[in-house]
Amino acid sequence: MNKIKMLGATALLSLSALCSPLALAADKIWIDVRSVEEFQAGHLDGAVNIVHTDIAAKIATVTQDKNAEIQLYCRSGRRSGLAEAELKKLGFTNVHNAGGYEALKAAAEKSGTSN
Repeated sequence: MNKIKMLGATALLSLSALCSPLALAADKIWIDVRSVEEFQAGHLDGAVNIVHTDIAAKIATVTQDKNAEIQLYCRSGRRSGLAEAELKKLGFTNVHNAGGYEALKAAAEKSGTSN
């Protein structure tokens, strides 16, 4: 991907994170590692979708900063755990398995940070 497209993707992600009520902190990158179909059925506001099996190949479309705070989630936490391990192998240092979508969604609704 050329640098202009990369900067555009990063700017778009940053803008969506800033505008998103569920962006628990604007400096966090939320990645939904479920399938495209699962993502389309519902996802956290501001999250980007990278299927867990594609995380190593596609993480550069979101960030190249190895110290960026990355929050991963899936349905139950298993796939996000696999993605977390893969990103750590690539040298990312601030990656977290946030767990399952439904639990995150419920917590956001309870705290009043979802739409």
